[in-house]
Amino acid sequence: MFANITDIEQVSEANVRQMFFFGRTKKKWSPRTFICHFMSLKVFFAWCIAEGHMKGSNPVKCLELPKVEKKLPSRITKQDAFKLLELVYNYPYDYRFLRYRNHAIFSMFLFCGLRRNELLSLKYTDVDLENMSLFVRQGKGSKDRIIPISRSLVPSLEKYIEERKRLKKTCPQFFASLNRNSGYTVNGLKRLVVQLRKASNINFTIHRLRHTFATLLLEGGCDIYSLSKMMGHSDLKTTAIYLSASTEHLRSQIVKHPLNDENYKI
Repeated sequence: MFANITDIEQVSEANVRQMFFFGRTKKKWSPRTFICHFMSLKVFFAWCIAEGHMKGSNPVKCLELPKVEKKLPSRITKQDAFKLLELVYNYPYDYRFLRYRNHAIFSMFLFCGLRRNELLSLKYTDVDLENMSLFVRQGKGSKDRIIPISRSLVPSLEKYIEERKRLKKTCPQFFASLNRNSGYTVNGLKRLVVQLRKASNINFTIHRLRHTFATLLLEGGCDIYSLSKMMGHSDLKTTAIYLSASTEHLRSQIVKHPLNDENYKI
């Protein structure tokens, strides 16, 4: 062990502090690694004290926890989003069904900001093209929400629905597997992402497409409250991080400064 401790009674605030200092400076622990070790030892030492194996107070209480860095959500550019949709549609599939289904899937991610499980859990009856709305059942946090369907998304969904009907897919899930009359699977979607990431040379993930949806909406002028509802966030603070990620949105707001008078000159 780091401090050459062989007996629980040898543990003290001093050698605990020394261990964490060593981990942060020499082992290059990240703040999250530091906190993970802290929480594990806090629970362990609390148990030791309760069982009479240690005396006094919990030795990790002397430590100050590091601040966890807040990273901006990564996204792909608007140009890469268009390129990805183009390549998904033009990819040389063996079956026509795959072309329309896969294009509808990635269009959903980019135009609706769905999470992976939300997309795979969509029911056929949840997609209402007549009223141009999408019903997300029991999203993250067990919350239902409604997302409006943009006009740009409608043609992709209509083509997929026609193809689905042609192949007589009757499963309740909106997105169906090719060879079975059942819903598309998590593993199938993972393979598709890997396949198209390699083919397009665009470094994307499903969650990165969700971030792209959010930042592009803000850049287009969407208010943060409406975006929060569409994203399924329970706290506006979660949505607000996208304001920092969108330089275009910030640039559009700075022009509202009252001193931005075009007649002002030095």
